[in-house]
Formats: sequence, structure tokens, C-alpha cells
Amino acid sequence: MWKWFHKLASPPHFYRLAATLIPWLAVPGLMLIAYGAYAGLFVAPEDYQQGDAFRIIYVHVPSAYLSMMAYMFMAFGGAIGLIWRMKLAHAVGAAAAPIGAAFTFLALVTGSIWGRPMWGTWWEWGDPRLTSELILLFLYFGYMALRSSIDDTAKADKASAVLALVGVVNVVIVHYSVEWWSSLHQGQTLFKEGGPAMDASMLYPLLAMILGFTLVFGALLARRIRTEVLYRERRTRWVREMILSPEGGK
Repeated sequence: MWKWFHKLASPPHFYRLAATLIPWLAVPGLMLIAYGAYAGLFVAPEDYQQGDAFRIIYVHVPSAYLSMMAYMFMAFGGAIGLIWRMKLAHAVGAAAAPIGAAFTFLALVTGSIWGRPMWGTWWEWGDPRLTSELILLFLYFGYMALRSSIDDTAKADKASAVLALVGVVNVVIVHYSVEWWSSLHQGQTLFKEGGPAMDASMLYPLLAMILGFTLVFGALLARRIRTEVLYRERRTRWVREMILSPEGGK
């Protein structure tokens, strides 16, 4: 029953599988982003309250969503690595961290740009979502710094996995902060009782951007996992044979 799971956890098998998945994730992802960006910037009407300033949601919302999703990849990878001692799971966490940090930074920057005309300020320390999202960025930095500070890969995997699991608390706070505390951020728009509170002409481009960003994230993650696997397995027989093969590991 679990044969497929153990096969997926095999570094050489996943290395080859990721190479196949990358174009199937990247190409439709970029196509969706192209559609979403065009429809969101040039086709969707102005918001009746925010005017054209609302259009930054087409980058901000997918970035904020992926900032949390990438962290959960780190946490789940760490948990699986600690429980079942699968090296590939730790490689997933290590590969996801820089991508997640980039999306978190993008979410913070676009949020500040959006906040300036809406709130009259670039930053508001009293807003729980802004502050917890910044803490999320620091958690990414801490995770990567901890990894790089430990020479022993096995010890680095265990220590960073524990940090990732502890940081899940902050991801929960980021997600529910607008419901638990008074916040400048608006509440749920997409996933709310009664359906999304957006017109279809605004909603469909946003959904396309979210899905497109997610697929591109998957392609980037697969590419980075391949690199991480090669580094970790550089002394193994299958890597040497692959490098010496006519295809050169393509």
C-alpha cells in the first residue's frame, strides 16, 4: 500500500520525476499569470472604493498565500523527516525556504504599497497581520541561517525541522489575525460564507493569478529540490553514474 510513498521518497526517483514535472508546472503557470495580469490590470473595472489601487491584489494575494504555503512545506517536510527519517523530506524544506522568503518579502512590499493610499501609511506596527507576516520573514531567515551555521547535514536537518515546526504557530496567527484582533486588513473575501465578495470580472483574474503563482512555485520548488538532492547525494554511486552518462543527468 505504501510502496508508492517510499518510491517517491527515493532521491534518484524523485530527481527524475521532478525533471518531468517542471515544464508541466511552469508553462501553464506562466500562461495563467499572463492571463490574470492582463485581465486584472486592463479588463477588470475600478473598485468603487479603492479605484485602480486595488489592482495590486493580483500580486499581493498570491504572494501572501504562498508565503504561508511554502512555510507549511518546510514544516511538513521537517515533520516527515523527523518521524520517518526521510532525507528527501528535509531536502524539500531546505529547498522551499528561499522561495518562501522571497514570496513573503514580496507580500510585505506590495502590502506596504497598497497600504499607503488606503491607510495613509506605509506601515502600521499595530496591525497584527503586518507584524506576524514580518515575523514569518524572520523565521525564514532564521531557518536558513540555522541550516548554514551547522556543518553536519543530519544535525542541520533536525535543528531546522524543529524550528520550522515551532514556527507553524505564527503561520496560524498570520491566517487568523484579522478574525482574532482588530485589524486594518479587511476580512475574508474569497473564502467566506455565501461565496466570494468580488465581481466575476475581478475574481477570475485573481483566481488565475493564485493558481498560476502556485504552479510556478511548484516548478521552482522542484528545480531547487533537484539541486538539493544532487548536493546531498554527490558522493553516491547513482549521481556519479548519471554524470558520466551520455545524457549528463538531464
